[in-house]
Amino acid sequence: MRYMITYDLMETMRNTNQWLGATALSMASYPIFSMVPNPTLNWMAAWGEVTERTFQRMVVKPDWGIESITGADGRDHLINIETRVERPFGDLIHFDVQGRDEMDRRVLLVAPMSGHYATLLRSTVKSLLPDCEVFVTDWHNARDIPVSAGKFDIEDYTLYLMDFMKELGSDLHVIAVCQPAPLTLAATAYLAELDPDAQPRSLTLIGGPIDPNAAPTDVTDFGHSVTMGQLEEMMIQRVGFKYPGVGRKVYPGLLQLASFMSMNADRHGEAFYNQITRVAQGQASDRDPHNKFYDEYLAVMDMPAEFYLSTVDRIFKNGEIASNEFVVAGHKVDIGAITNVAVKTVEGGKDDISAPGQCVAALDLLTGLPDSKKASYLEPDAGHYGIFAGRSWRNNIRPLVLDFIDANSEAPAKRSRTAPRRSKKSKDMAAE
Repeated sequence: MRYMITYDLMETMRNTNQWLGATALSMASYPIFSMVPNPTLNWMAAWGEVTERTFQRMVVKPDWGIESITGADGRDHLINIETRVERPFGDLIHFDVQGRDEMDRRVLLVAPMSGHYATLLRSTVKSLLPDCEVFVTDWHNARDIPVSAGKFDIEDYTLYLMDFMKELGSDLHVIAVCQPAPLTLAATAYLAELDPDAQPRSLTLIGGPIDPNAAPTDVTDFGHSVTMGQLEEMMIQRVGFKYPGVGRKVYPGLLQLASFMSMNADRHGEAFYNQITRVAQGQASDRDPHNKFYDEYLAVMDMPAEFYLSTVDRIFKNGEIASNEFVVAGHKVDIGAITNVAVKTVEGGKDDISAPGQCVAALDLLTGLPDSKKASYLEPDAGHYGIFAGRSWRNNIRPLVLDFIDANSEAPAKRSRTAPRRSKKSKDMAAE
């Protein structure tokens, strides 16, 4: 019960701050105060506006916000997000580009379950849509999953990925970003043993901790400095009465956010002070750079406790992937079983979360894969987020990834399709 009280206390603090912001904005915005302009009231209203928005978006899942793309035919094509596989802890979704025939490149983008929603990869998805058929793992907030749905640890995560790959078929190219890289590698290896025909054609691992000890960072140092008992005591709480997952053990999103922001407290403090100044001076807008960044950064989700703890214990502390000792459902997975899936690693030279050396370690584990199917790339000036979003991704990494996909397809994938997608009805008629 004490864990639930702590969880509800954090939610109460968040609600209180949101209310304080809304109250300050409302009071300072009374029309009567406009009769005697007062800079203090302007600042009060600006503080209230920024504060209310800040604490409100902490519990709201961001929208993908990808409504259309411009195709090779020069026309705008609407995007319809459809669910291909629905599961308690995460769905497989498809970004269906309407009016366009299915692309040759079929990409499964494996999003991390590390405190933020899959929408963190919004710019990655948007950059791939013109040239690929894009599928994404859309993980759910643990606070909204009833206890009756059971547990979800790294073994369950791996089995989910295997099922998603089977659903999409072997004509698939998988891109895993950050945290899921080791588990995606394990899922591919497990498929190589159990169902070789379901393996993807290529696997691109971006900034993932395959071997965390290959290049220690603050993240790996923290994992080794605490015991699992201390970690469970400090980080794990039970979902409070407000949400459907009441009673489920989680690593709360609000607690994760506090950890994220404490690492760069001065920078965040300055950013919010500057934003309050801009609002007070009438220079801010709903989608200015500050709001665009923090709308995503502050939107956090609870992680299942067993997933978080098993990640720290088995991936970081014991290095089960790095030592090829990972076990799924009682079966020891052999990374060396991968013999025909091309694997590429991508790292950022300034990545302080998964430092250079951690991800490329995957290639040494692929003892059954010929060197001709292995590749690696280091983007010298990119940080952690830069290797899958931003200028480094768009200008340097994305073209290399697409070339790698083309080189490992049955035939080089066409860059675009101009023929419109046929309706299901016309497809059925053709089949008859």
